[in-house]
Amino acid sequence: MRKPVLSMFMSLDGYVAGPDGEFLPPEWSADVETYWSGYALTRAGHLLYGRVNFLFNKAFWAAAETDPTSPAAGVSYAGTMNRLPKTVFSTTLAGDPGWNASLAGRDLAGAVAGLKAGGGGDLLLFGGALLARSFVAADLPDEYRLMVTPNLLGAGQRLFEPGFARLELELTESRALDTGAVILHYHRKRS
Repeated sequence: MRKPVLSMFMSLDGYVAGPDGEFLPPEWSADVETYWSGYALTRAGHLLYGRVNFLFNKAFWAAAETDPTSPAAGVSYAGTMNRLPKTVFSTTLAGDPGWNASLAGRDLAGAVAGLKAGGGGDLLLFGGALLARSFVAADLPDEYRLMVTPNLLGAGQRLFEPGFARLELELTESRALDTGAVILHYHRKRS
């Protein structure tokens, strides 16, 4: 059975996006490509997105298929990003979202249960602070893979907001990267 993995980067003070939801990427390096993106994409069987993050990623990665001068075309795993099936959790998108994606509505638990039962590889959720917080509140991730970046943002959208039930996790891996970021990999302890 597939496992849902929450895979996100955040600042040391816990922010995953700027105050207006702006994307704040980590410093890039060979370590980040190998131990962050490469690790995740070799295990991913399906990508999970919120609407905003989906539209952002679709615009970036899909260009690799039609524009050899696009920034995405030079990324070694662009083909994987375009090939993997995707589910978008949105109540505002309608019709076929394209980019090998399908839509899911408000029933997070039901959609995840259905996705866990089919296919192979991890269900990788790596974008959208609101969707990530909804997944945490519903206790859906079986794993948390977080990259903590060496900066303090002071404001923005946090990954973990007050109000969800206590969750017990077990650290299974930690890795310092050449950028000063640290990857923390936790498994959800379930009784």
